[in-house]
Amino acid sequence: MAAPFLEKIAEYFGSPEPAIRLILSVLLGYPFALVYRCFFFHQSATVVHLFHTFSGLALATFNFGYQVGHSFLCVVIQFLMLRLMGRTVTCVLSSFIFQMIYLLMGYYYTATDEYDIKWTMPHCVLTLKLIGLALDYYDGGKEQSQISAEQKKSALGSTPSLLEVFGFSYFYGGFLVGPQFTLRNYQMLVSREMSDVPGQPPNSVVPAMKRFGLGLITLSIFAMGGPVYPASYYLTDEFEAHPFWYKCVYILVWVKVNLYKYISCWLITEGVCILSGLGYNGKNEKGEPQWDNCANVRVWLFETTPLFTGTISSFNINTNAWVARHVFKRLKFLGNKLLSQMFTLLFLAVWHGLHSGYLICFSVEFIIVNVEKQAQALVRDSPLLTSIAQSHLYPLVYVVQQLIHWLFMGYPLVPFCLFTYDKWLKVYSSIYFCGHIFFFAAFLVLPYLRKVFVPRKKGSEKKED
Repeated sequence: MAAPFLEKIAEYFGSPEPAIRLILSVLLGYPFALVYRCFFFHQSATVVHLFHTFSGLALATFNFGYQVGHSFLCVVIQFLMLRLMGRTVTCVLSSFIFQMIYLLMGYYYTATDEYDIKWTMPHCVLTLKLIGLALDYYDGGKEQSQISAEQKKSALGSTPSLLEVFGFSYFYGGFLVGPQFTLRNYQMLVSREMSDVPGQPPNSVVPAMKRFGLGLITLSIFAMGGPVYPASYYLTDEFEAHPFWYKCVYILVWVKVNLYKYISCWLITEGVCILSGLGYNGKNEKGEPQWDNCANVRVWLFETTPLFTGTISSFNINTNAWVARHVFKRLKFLGNKLLSQMFTLLFLAVWHGLHSGYLICFSVEFIIVNVEKQAQALVRDSPLLTSIAQSHLYPLVYVVQQLIHWLFMGYPLVPFCLFTYDKWLKVYSSIYFCGHIFFFAAFLVLPYLRKVFVPRKKGSEKKED
């Protein structure tokens, strides 16, 4: 009965059936959260774990059928590694290697040249959860003086039970599309600490509905704009025949519209987390409760920032935080920030999949971010450029910044969405590799501009002589 009904809905909206299943599953998080608040909030930890496990498994089975066995197997093996290997480097390395290899093998056997919704989509979220679990368990065995304040918040003081790990892994507010959260946060939810009224269901219905409403708005924008600006259009003869300026405008509008696909899902699932209490993040200086613990996007910053780094810091926040905490900062032993950043972006590229487009996307992002940092330093250190940026001309500067910003945000996302080299190479060739040329030129010119616009410090000329 369900399949024909879903086929009709998919046909009506002009969307693939797996996409309809995914959206329905994300929306089902709200009734699950309400059931938890009304019937399970005051139950024992065992009952709560069982509810979260079976509700998450139901959603996974609804979307992927028997392939739910992949996630089930990885959760069990991760638990066994924690128990058998303990708080050791061996456990951390074994967890990382096993979970990543399992994910990459999944990509290898299931990947196509199109964006498909299959079991590997939630599994990449689960992979980070389970690797993070091993790292947090390892940190819990260290002396308090040996770990950072950030690590102390997530470090595990005791060995979790199998049921606890299942509840954490399959929690309906994060299993399918994220966000990332720690087992420590999940434990606080189960122990009724994640509430503005400890021991009672949180007063989070209104904040949850606000995120839900905003999620529906962004979903509507994507539903209307996505079919008008599809990535497939890049590969048509019609796109090839358009002039250069048109192609640049298309990239600019396309990326803005299509990123709402991710934003809408994150906003809706954030509402689920807020409703359950997992989104609680303490109180601010005014004593008002904050509900952004599971925020995966900062909408206002995303919409207004003219900076690439601003968009990155406002988008997929929890994944970026996970990578910063567990990859970038743990590469401190390399003694080189730039090298740590390169390895971090390489990890992100591989985690997303085996297609060359991911590697190109994050390598271009690496170039863009570092060129932007140099440009910001130039403006900051130059009295003339700073005065222009702070003058009445800034609205014009802001508009130009935004146009450049969104054009070159879309530029690395073209290979990200087209996957294979024959496709993204065709598009890049049609726009004359303008992004690569622009940032390579900027990389060469910025040091010269610094000499022109930034005054030398007193005594520097004497030293040179």
